[in-house]
Amino acid sequence: MVSTKGRYALRVMADLAQHSTGAYIPLADIAKRQEISEKYLESILKILVKERIVKGLRGKGGGYMLTRAPSQYTVGEILRPLEGSLAPVSCVDGSECCARSGQCVTMEVWRDIQKAVSGVVDHITLQDLVDRQRQLTASQGG
Repeated sequence: MVSTKGRYALRVMADLAQHSTGAYIPLADIAKRQEISEKYLESILKILVKERIVKGLRGKGGGYMLTRAPSQYTVGEILRPLEGSLAPVSCVDGSECCARSGQCVTMEVWRDIQKAVSGVVDHITLQDLVDRQRQLTASQGG
């Protein structure tokens, strides 16, 4: 299950992509549009800046912007810094295995789930999300 931080990170990244003008976008503007508290949003953006997924600038004229084109980001690379592994169980990503892992009949199921999740999040781009948002807005008459 993806946490609130992960869900909000995707929303923030889509917001940055949709409102990109080449200038930094103020934190307050993103927070207002996404209905996320500035303090919580700042904690998410701090992680994204550390990972060089976005750039941040403090002070007057400051804010946040993408470091590259929306088509060059995948959902997976946005989620993983906030979520850690997207594996359904810890033994699939190799971080922690139990004594039964060698004879575990369910291991293959967990690996298949992991492949399926990665197959989705590593192939949907931020641009795909922006395009979907435009389609949704257009279909709703806005």
